[in-house]
Amino acid sequence: MRARFVSRLRGLRKRLKRRHRIERHDARLDGVIGRRARVRTVATGFAFTEGPVWLPQGHLLFGDLPNNVIRKWDPQAGASVVRTRSGYADADIPPGKAMGSNGMTLDDQSRLTICEPGNRRVTRIDDDGTVVVLADGYDGKRLNSPNDLVFRSDGSLYFTDPPHGLMNEDDDPTKELDVNGVYLVAGGEVRLVASDMTRPNGLAFSPDERHLYVSNSDRDAKIWKKYDVAPDGTLGNGRVVLDLTANSGQAPDGMKVDRDGNLYCTGPGGLWILDPEGAVLGRIKMRPEPSNCAWGDDGATLYLTCVDRVCRITTKVPGIRPPLTAPTAASTE
Repeated sequence: MRARFVSRLRGLRKRLKRRHRIERHDARLDGVIGRRARVRTVATGFAFTEGPVWLPQGHLLFGDLPNNVIRKWDPQAGASVVRTRSGYADADIPPGKAMGSNGMTLDDQSRLTICEPGNRRVTRIDDDGTVVVLADGYDGKRLNSPNDLVFRSDGSLYFTDPPHGLMNEDDDPTKELDVNGVYLVAGGEVRLVASDMTRPNGLAFSPDERHLYVSNSDRDAKIWKKYDVAPDGTLGNGRVVLDLTANSGQAPDGMKVDRDGNLYCTGPGGLWILDPEGAVLGRIKMRPEPSNCAWGDDGATLYLTCVDRVCRITTKVPGIRPPLTAPTAASTE
């Protein structure tokens, strides 16, 4: 009996090892992810998880797109629904479509800010529960389906607007904008600041906020770009820092950055960890593949939304997480 138990335990350990495995491409990864670090599942049983954000109250929020809800995961109480019809006004989402709430973050007053793909807008939830629309159009036309977002410490907001939430994406008859852009919301104005990506998705600032990274969620162009950020918030000098088009697996999705400027990018086969210039330090190979990530707990725990579950891993370098007050002194040059 004991021998059979030991054999089963070894088999389980092997299966878990195959599910999540850290690939070390560069010795510098040892200073970022410890050799004993492990990916652990904290909650499961969902449809498709996205848009995680850690709240100062000590819990994680994340979207469940097909179910059109925002869920809360509390370390003591587990998972629960805190908002329904979170990204699409109708109760039922068409089968196979991602219209529930996607990217979420906090502004400088810790107010929840949400991308609502089905409603084609970006909103903020005030303390009294009032929903404030921050952006729902550009140049007199409706947005496509806002996907992810990030605040700069001066209060300006950047968001991506691919067509993923439209029934037929670029060919949808309700699509009004010719571009799939990156937008800036500042001073009550919505400005197009980048239009050179086919499916702009995840966003992350460098610690000094001099650069903005954007992922391209296109299976035919699996790239990440780095833009210079001008004093007025506009973007320039966009260049590719990583191209994984040849890699099988999902397209690039959400990402975050740590205090040293390292990038944690969800993409083909798992979570890719890059230095500020895009050199690959390693990959956490994961099944199912993660869609997005967010720092939580003490700031050195990275939570990952992975299809039907939420996972986490401890890092050696703390991450940058909202709400932001000022850029860090770390340089990414």
